[in-house]
Amino acid sequence: MTDDIDPDSGTDEVVLSARDVVKTYGGTRALKGVNFDIHRGKVTTLFGENGAGKSTLMKILSGVEQPTAGEIVLHGETVSFNSTVDARDRGISIIHQELSLAPNLSVRDNVFMGREIRTGTGIDFTEEARQTRELMERLEEEISPSTLVADLRLGQQQIVEIARALSVNARILIMDEPTSALSASEVEVLFKVIEDLKRHGVSIVYISHHLEEALQITDYAVVLRDGNITATAEAKDIDLEWIVRRMVGEHFSLGEVPTGYEFGAPALSIEGVSVADVENPQRSVVDGLSLEVRAREIVCIYGLMGAGRTELLEAVAGRVPMTSGRVGLNGKDVSRLSIAERIRAGLCLVPEDRQRDGLVQTMSVGMNLTLASLQSFVKGLFLSRGGEQERVERSIDDVRVKTEGGAAAIGSLSGGNQQKVVIGKMLATDPQVILLDEPSRGIDVGAKAEVFRLLAERAEQGIAVVFSTSEVGECLSIAHRIVVMRRGRISAEFGPDISKEEIMAASGEAVVV
Repeated sequence: MTDDIDPDSGTDEVVLSARDVVKTYGGTRALKGVNFDIHRGKVTTLFGENGAGKSTLMKILSGVEQPTAGEIVLHGETVSFNSTVDARDRGISIIHQELSLAPNLSVRDNVFMGREIRTGTGIDFTEEARQTRELMERLEEEISPSTLVADLRLGQQQIVEIARALSVNARILIMDEPTSALSASEVEVLFKVIEDLKRHGVSIVYISHHLEEALQITDYAVVLRDGNITATAEAKDIDLEWIVRRMVGEHFSLGEVPTGYEFGAPALSIEGVSVADVENPQRSVVDGLSLEVRAREIVCIYGLMGAGRTELLEAVAGRVPMTSGRVGLNGKDVSRLSIAERIRAGLCLVPEDRQRDGLVQTMSVGMNLTLASLQSFVKGLFLSRGGEQERVERSIDDVRVKTEGGAAAIGSLSGGNQQKVVIGKMLATDPQVILLDEPSRGIDVGAKAEVFRLLAERAEQGIAVVFSTSEVGECLSIAHRIVVMRRGRISAEFGPDISKEEIMAASGEAVVV
């Protein structure tokens, strides 16, 4: 760990700079002459929409990629990083937006992957386990070093990713969406760790689409838009409105509750559904829950991490078994149908983890869009390529995916556009009910608004929409009804004219006045 510094000392030492950095991919200029400074013992937060170039800039600063033009200056010296190992050896570490863990390996093996602790007789697994336990204690997470990463929930995997970055004792730590899968209590712990790192002189670059959250720890704010730095300021001089205005323009909202039409008949009926805890089958993570959603209605399910939101939606979609209860679709019992059969019946789910469960990374944008509806293009023994291509083009237009075309690699899209592909894939099945688990996870405020507008449009066209969120502000965007979950049960139901504080109180979340 580096030396302690006085947070009130006024030090403004720049430790790492990007100077006139340009990055091109083919004919696309992702970065257009960016100048960016990182200060010792401070948090510099980089704000911007998906596709603005944030992750590209961070990849260059951490050695993942090299700039097309411009230079990187570290402690006054021009440097060139040929790999992440080069950057790590110079004290720079990065927590990537998309998890880069090996799910078939243990937590310990992931933390020390590529830099194992060796002795004369081999790897010192005991010492690695000891250090991993210390990291988990520091992050206040009860995760055994021997646990397989595949057995951890998404938030815990994010903690392992953070632990791995902390384990190298970096002097410059880049955090790209570190809290996207964390609960409120886990975010609080991470922020305490960040403050401790700052006291020890560690410089942090922080990227987050949770704007209010990011403001809590920011010292310097930088806004990147279309590959250009458009604004820079100290935290004391800015607020949430300042950030949003410079990111997306003067007039902006996440969306409005659709009005001017009546709901249809009940489309989804959830009756007494219970789901057992995987780790403790005697405990129910969803406990006898009942809920009815009508056609053209938008219902938001809000709750803290562990409230049972994900388990409920996955049980309704057929991804996890129910221990009791019934799921009805337009009056028909679909409880015993497979996932594919429920999709064909008109019930589909957009999962929380788009990388693992929503997309096939080796497939193109078009192939991902038609993956769930492929059977509709089969004519006898053959696949109608013309029909498939027509659907791809229509889906790209319908969900407004920014892409060079259906043949483009899915990995070439920003996080927000990847999320729109996942939603478009399920909408291509012509659902009557669409479930979405944290549909805005890891996407910027502009893309979030586009997703919500898309859902509002589909509701007006007759689809029943159910989405879950752990962001209380999203509850008040487009939902006709807000259902609050707590410990596997519904603790309250509200209409759209409700305050954030009342929603939070019903979830058991502490409200700071």
